[in-house]
Amino acid sequence: MHRDELQRYLDELLGAPRIKDYCPNGLQVEGRAEVRRLVCGVTASLALIDAAIAHDADGLLVHHGYFWRGEDPRVIATRRRRLARLLGHDLNLYAYHLPLDVHPELGNNAQLARVMGWEAVAHFGDQDVGVIGRLPGPTSLDQVARSLAARLGREPLVVGDAAGEIERIAWCTGAAQGMFEAAIAAGAELFVSGEVSEPTVHLARESGVPYIAAGHHATERYGVHALGAHLQAQLGIHCVFVDIDNPV
Repeated sequence: MHRDELQRYLDELLGAPRIKDYCPNGLQVEGRAEVRRLVCGVTASLALIDAAIAHDADGLLVHHGYFWRGEDPRVIATRRRRLARLLGHDLNLYAYHLPLDVHPELGNNAQLARVMGWEAVAHFGDQDVGVIGRLPGPTSLDQVARSLAARLGREPLVVGDAAGEIERIAWCTGAAQGMFEAAIAAGAELFVSGEVSEPTVHLARESGVPYIAAGHHATERYGVHALGAHLQAQLGIHCVFVDIDNPV
């Protein structure tokens, strides 16, 4: 498949042109014209680029790419090494950030719910990126935490206490701790995201709504994995998911 045709397909599938983001979505680095094999991963790190080279891939498909708003735009140090490796091996880099968070089937939020057995019932926050849902039944905070640890393979950080059993849960993968107040206002009895900040702790203690930081990387592995499986099934592009471990 031609690289530009693949971008058009992905843009339409994920609704990328309609979403405001902090980085360009789509083809970020142009490589060879034909794309038959992709390595998929969370972040376009040097290790993932090397994995793409080892797999003889034509490019990478990631959630976290490059050219973030507010970054130093100079091509030096880490950025130079990454771009040199991509360009030197004629590799394409496709990156989809918020479009891959919010997609109702393939997105990180939808896929985390699938893994955890949560049912989405509504959305909140800017561009409806946050999700309100239901647990399979009334559940203790400790049970939710233990389930996250077992299914994501990472011990979560639990802040605050629940007054009783939890039924109404909110979640947003990645670094969505800034949405905690909006989740509380939307009626959440627990908010789950990837990361935590210092003010998050006080808000959890004072609001009575606990917060779980389950890992930025750990909560965002599933969207790009599902997207790669979709491309392989629908377009015949061979996609290999490579998980570069990240404790954050």
